[in-house]
Amino acid sequence: MTAERGASPLTLKSYREDLLQLEEFLRSAGCRTPADASSSILRRFQAGLGAAGYAPATVARKLASMRSFYAFGQREGWIRANPAKPLRSPRRPRKLPKFLTGEEIARLLSAPDPAAAGGLRDRAILELMYSSGVRVRELVGLDDGDLDLANGTIRVRGKGRRERLGIVGTHARTAIRQWLATRPRSTVPGRSRPLFTNRLGGRLSVRGIARLLEKHLATAGLARRASPHTLRHSFATHLLDAGADIRSVQELLGHKSLVTTQIYTHVTTTRLREAFDRAHPRAK
Repeated sequence: MTAERGASPLTLKSYREDLLQLEEFLRSAGCRTPADASSSILRRFQAGLGAAGYAPATVARKLASMRSFYAFGQREGWIRANPAKPLRSPRRPRKLPKFLTGEEIARLLSAPDPAAAGGLRDRAILELMYSSGVRVRELVGLDDGDLDLANGTIRVRGKGRRERLGIVGTHARTAIRQWLATRPRSTVPGRSRPLFTNRLGGRLSVRGIARLLEKHLATAGLARRASPHTLRHSFATHLLDAGADIRSVQELLGHKSLVTTQIYTHVTTTRLREAFDRAHPRAK
């Protein structure tokens, strides 16, 4: 998964935990090796997960871990058939993504004080996240060499080592230039230097991004909870609501499947209401 799929550290951690849990169950079921597992034994494992109160999304991921593991076993030749393949994943409720309104985004982006310590950096981070829709792990992985201010783009390394271009809008470009002019010195030279750093010049962490967002949400008076991913949701929702093409948004988000992007079309009804008012003979 590391060498061939380019899986993220979080995915590797989750899969490892899933397979260790499976191993423990198989031992209790009398299996000497993973190859001794049958579909019926794995169904018992799945049923146990449901009885233990695991969420449908978690159960689905654990089944995906098993399928992937046994598919690997087939390719390696230590198992003839994939016993996890017949297992059906539980139906997962489609939760609509939470997003901030345009007015709330404006308040958040103006919250960092440029005169305060870290203020210019924080504003540049928030502007870039909303401008490009990058994931927080993609953001902290950005280096100087990934930024092209002249063309207003960034090179983003997403899931599965897939690369894409992100858009850096005018406001984001201005904020980044201001941050770079005051950024602390770093021991990392040239294009490999982290774009966003902490006060010691080291690469900013995912947790650091979450903390600064919490701080500025409070400053902006936005009481409801939001995460760094909320800015990504807001980016996609606002683009689609303003008439952007869904396939373009898919490319900007780095989604492998259009189905993943389509959930944003159900978030707001502004455009649908406008289209209804224009087209339906009994709308008014």
